[in-house]
Amino acid sequence: MAKFLTDDKLVIVGAGGAIGSNMVQSVLMLGLTPNICLYDIYEPGVHGVYDEMCHCAFPGANISYTVDPAEAFTGAKYIISSGGAPRKEGMTREDLLKGNCQIAADFGDKIKQYCPDVKHVVVIFNPADVTALTALIHSGLKPNQLTSLAALDSTRLQQQLAKEFGVQQDKVTEAYTYGGASF
Repeated sequence: MAKFLTDDKLVIVGAGGAIGSNMVQSVLMLGLTPNICLYDIYEPGVHGVYDEMCHCAFPGANISYTVDPAEAFTGAKYIISSGGAPRKEGMTREDLLKGNCQIAADFGDKIKQYCPDVKHVVVIFNPADVTALTALIHSGLKPNQLTSLAALDSTRLQQQLAKEFGVQQDKVTEAYTYGGASF
């Protein structure tokens, strides 16, 4: 039997997408928890990821999937959400912000309703700094219970500077953004 860091339930929100499906595999490969619920509003996508993970035959894995938020969030102790909408051609960051803040508000409301005792939540959909704050406010969680991937804008700046100056990305240091970027 495989050894895991915890047996607590983890919900991967947006599990039917590329980032979410990679998070599921990473969690199992790292041995974080065997108890993972894949949640997405797009049933064919989340069902496909579920099948792929079952085909990997991770020892001890207890994977489920659902499109029902009550089923997904109830009893969750950890949540990773990549469940925002991607920016489409012609959209500004402001357009993305408006749509994804509504998704983040709904996400926070679901946490408050179904799993107010969650231990920690990670928000990784853009604009991450604002969507994380929106989810935090709506969830009623303490600030130390929610983390975001806000550094993504800084790594995008680093990438653009490296490209502009023709250097390897890790050679660009001390490049940070604060607030939303428009890359």
